[in-house]
Amino acid sequence: METLNLIGRNKLLFTNDIRKNELELQEIVSNSKFLVIGGAGSIGQAVTKEIFKRNPLKLHVVDISENNMVELVRDIRSSFGYIDGDFQTFALDIGSEEYDAFIKSDGEYDYVLNLSALKHVRSEKDPFTLMRMIQVNIFNTEKTINQSIAKGVKKYFCVSTDKAANPVNMMGASKRIMEMYLMRKSKDIEISTARFANVAFSDGSLLHGFNQRIQKRQPIVAPNDIKRYFVIPQESGELCLMSCIFGENRDIFFPKLSESLHLITFAEIAKKFLKNLGYEPFLCKDENEARKLMETLPAEGKWPCLFTESDTTGEKDFEEFFTDLETLDMNRFENLGVIKNKLDFDNTKLEFFTNSILDLKKDGFWNKKQLVELFHKMIPDFGHKETGKYLDSKM
Repeated sequence: METLNLIGRNKLLFTNDIRKNELELQEIVSNSKFLVIGGAGSIGQAVTKEIFKRNPLKLHVVDISENNMVELVRDIRSSFGYIDGDFQTFALDIGSEEYDAFIKSDGEYDYVLNLSALKHVRSEKDPFTLMRMIQVNIFNTEKTINQSIAKGVKKYFCVSTDKAANPVNMMGASKRIMEMYLMRKSKDIEISTARFANVAFSDGSLLHGFNQRIQKRQPIVAPNDIKRYFVIPQESGELCLMSCIFGENRDIFFPKLSESLHLITFAEIAKKFLKNLGYEPFLCKDENEARKLMETLPAEGKWPCLFTESDTTGEKDFEEFFTDLETLDMNRFENLGVIKNKLDFDNTKLEFFTNSILDLKKDGFWNKKQLVELFHKMIPDFGHKETGKYLDSKM
């Protein structure tokens, strides 16, 4: 519960919804076969554990990160032990021929959950990583849906992001475009998804970086003007599983805003984090001072901190899970909201996007401007915020 305290809460969001639906969850999971793609990331691990502890008939986990997969297995064995079902992990890139061969060799699943993504706003700083984001977030998703359809999978779940609602960065926009591709495929297979807040202390996140800075005895840096909603990893796993099992075709699940789910700045969390470790935050005026004071301040029970206003590309001033144009069901669950979607997609637009990306790849070179313009054609009101500054230029 320590992580909950750090983000200003004292109880889990979905406890009552899980409790009310637990018998049905147990019944469905224990009689079903699951494939979790991207299962060794923070959200993927949380989902995998939620499935594992309910004794599935089959649980196969795929992820490109061999090291994270090893830790996932150690974590599961240490927490839950073993199940009678077929539990296996595979260190594979889902864009590869090896993955395709793996699906051909088996591929018999009731539920496929895709948690793989390039999730960082900083991934848009160069055109090459940005193209990989498009490949992973959009085209790998379409590929795995097509494979699921061919194999007769009952349900496909794919995680989206709150940043897909009125996106201002390329990562959020890539997920919004992914949702358009999901919509088209929903006529051939049942699909549900989820949008949710930042996952506190997830791999690569700023909060995860706090732990790294302490271990490496380095200053803590955080924006003091950006407020975010946070869920903990367990809550992200519960939300995804609830959407996967109970979501109707084209449903998007999200956490309801409540007194317990409130906005908090990264700087506020940093202060709580340090106080939990017995340190008083010491505010520095710049990076040089923060680095220099690391030599002396920790011995005095103080930790150098640099809290600044955000001026980097793609940072959204506020967070939202849905737009004014979306239809909501706020009654089905206590703390889960559901966006209800009718079948609606522009096939010409989607084909244009696919062919445009293929043409750029065929040319063998592209620039960020071309990709941004293409995103604007897909999302006419895309509020992309380009400042010319990126997180990699900061401590």
